[in-house]
Amino acid sequence: MESELADLVSSEFDRQVKLLTSIKRIGITLATALIVATGGFSYFSNAKQVSRFIGICPTYQQFGTSVHIKGGINRNGDASLRSLLYVASWSALRGNTTCKECYARLKANGKPSKVALIAVANKFVKQAFAVIKTDAPYVDGFVSVRQTK
Repeated sequence: MESELADLVSSEFDRQVKLLTSIKRIGITLATALIVATGGFSYFSNAKQVSRFIGICPTYQQFGTSVHIKGGINRNGDASLRSLLYVASWSALRGNTTCKECYARLKANGKPSKVALIAVANKFVKQAFAVIKTDAPYVDGFVSVRQTK
């Protein structure tokens, strides 16, 4: 069934599959799942909306000014896609430079491993959204420069 779904997605969304698989450590299975779940990223205007839809966006709860509850991810979206992103984040630590730097920075700041891996999965979503919206293949280690007015 996965191969049939991959064939269907690659015939309809061929360009997007090629762009998503240009990101290191994103394979055909994760690319297909991202395209199917997000409608080819056509329903969203920014990466934060995609993260929120999938359910890997961090949430915080605050009541008043003094009571703070420890946050977590919202878990509103597709659980199987979230688990695919989490497992892919393990692999990203070995091959994706940006994700490796993100994980190392968070671990150096004292974050637990699972929290850092969810942040890497969120980074994957941001990379995927950027690649699709700019219609350009992924360049490992690319840093965008903001233009100041």
